[in-house]
Amino acid sequence: SFADPWPPAVFFEELTLPGRAYVVAEDGAHVVAYGGVMLVEEDAHIMTIAVHPTRRREGLGTSVMLALFDAALEGGARHLTLEVRESNHAAAALYERFGFAAVGRRPRYYQDDEDAIIMWVVDADRFESRRRLDMIREQA
Repeated sequence: SFADPWPPAVFFEELTLPGRAYVVAEDGAHVVAYGGVMLVEEDAHIMTIAVHPTRRREGLGTSVMLALFDAALEGGARHLTLEVRESNHAAAALYERFGFAAVGRRPRYYQDDEDAIIMWVVDADRFESRRRLDMIREQA
């Protein structure tokens, strides 16, 4: 999914750190999607999310995002944030469906110098946001 993926050592280190939650979707022995979130007090930062290119548009991204939201809220988060490539319109649309809104930009954030769009969901623990999650679950 990524031109410059995290090396395995980064994943292993992430799994040992406090305030981290990772989810994996498997098809048999193959990982087809995954995601991770870092909790820091009332904020949760979605660190990574990926769906195997041949398995996109099957709802796996939605399932991973629901699991990350659940982990964040269970961990006490009220707000969630992430960065998305400016050119990744499909991912941005998925995040907007979950209530994320673009609030800024990180110039040349990625190794190929592409900008990142910073997105936030504020008050994700409130009724409106939880109702949105319930509706997404019903549609999944």
